[in-house]
Amino acid sequence: MAGLFDSYKLRDVTFKNRIGVSPMCMYSANDGLPTEWHHAHYGSLALGGAGLIITEATAIEPRGRITPLDCGMWSEDQAEAWKSIVEFMKSQGVVPGIQLAHAGRKASCKPPGEGGKAMSTDEGGWETIAPSPIPFFDTDPVPRSINDEDLDQLLGAWVSAAKRVAAAGFEVLELHMAHGYLCHQFLSPLSNKREDCFGGSFENRTRFLISMAREVREVFPENKPLFVRISCTDWVDGGWDIDQSIQFVKELSEVGVDLVDCSSAGSVPYANVKVKPGYQVPFAEKIRHDTGIPTAAVGLITEPSQAEEILHNNQADIVLFAREMLRNPRWAIQAAKELKVDIALPAQYLRAFT
Repeated sequence: MAGLFDSYKLRDVTFKNRIGVSPMCMYSANDGLPTEWHHAHYGSLALGGAGLIITEATAIEPRGRITPLDCGMWSEDQAEAWKSIVEFMKSQGVVPGIQLAHAGRKASCKPPGEGGKAMSTDEGGWETIAPSPIPFFDTDPVPRSINDEDLDQLLGAWVSAAKRVAAAGFEVLELHMAHGYLCHQFLSPLSNKREDCFGGSFENRTRFLISMAREVREVFPENKPLFVRISCTDWVDGGWDIDQSIQFVKELSEVGVDLVDCSSAGSVPYANVKVKPGYQVPFAEKIRHDTGIPTAAVGLITEPSQAEEILHNNQADIVLFAREMLRNPRWAIQAAKELKVDIALPAQYLRAFT
C-alpha cells in the first residue's frame, strides 16, 4: 500500500515521493525563452518538497503557442535557457519534467490576464491550424485544416523538441494530449470531422498521435519515462469518453508510454463538467485498473489525507497538484508534518518546520 511519501521508480528515474507539481502556464516567456520569473517560480517550488515538477505547456513551434508569452522548445537557445533551472531542481532532489504541447485551434490568444480571447493579426495573432476548420468559439477565426505537409512538419517538430528536452536535462517528458489542444482535437469526434485516414473511426483519430508518441519515445532517452496527459472524457455525449481513453492508453503503452496523467474536458466550451473535490480521480483509477499502466491523479486535490487515500486505495500512482501549489509552494513539507513523516528539508528552512 503506497503512501504519499514513499518513493516511486519509472525506468531508471526515482521520485523521492508521490507528490508532483502539475504543469501550469505562467505566460511570462520572451520569444519562447524562460525568464527570471521562471527561475524564481520553479526554484521556489523545488524548495517545497515535491518529488516531481512538470513545467508548463511548452510549444513545439511558434504557431503552437496558446499566447505570445508561452514557453517554446523549437530552438537550441530555448533548451539552453532551461538548463540552469533544471539543474537547480535536481540539486533539491526534484525530478524535473516538462510538457510539450501544440495549441492547434486554441492558439493565438491573449493571456488570461488580458481576457484570453483570440487575437487578430492586427493584434499580433497568427493563423491557427486544426484537424478540421472548426473554431473553438463561434467568434474565433476559423483554423486552417491540417494537410499532409503540415503533418510531416508537426511530426518533425515534436521529435526535434523531444531531443532538446533531453539536451536540457529534463528527466521526464509529458506529451500534452488533453484540454482541447491540438492532439485532443484529433481525438475528439467533436473537433475532428476529417474524411481521410486521420478522421472518422477511433483508429483514424488516434493514428497520428500513436505515430508521434512512438517516434518521440525513440529519440527520448530509453532510461527516462515518457508521460502523456489526456482528457479522459469530453463530458459531452458523442464526444471522447473513458472507454475510448482506455483503448487509447493500451495503444500508447505498446509504443513505450510509461504513465498517463488523467485530466478531462477542454474540447468544447459547452461541456457539462461535474466538478467536485477529486472529480477526476475515478478516471485515473479505471485506466490504471483496466490497462495496467501507471496513472497520475489531478484535479481539486488539496488535502494531505485526501491524497494519501488516493494512493492507499490504489487509484493512482502519483498525485499532481496545480493551483494548490501556487497557493502554498511548501505544501509537501506541511503535508509531511501533518502525516507525521520525517523528510529532508532545505537547511535554510529548518527553523520554520522544527
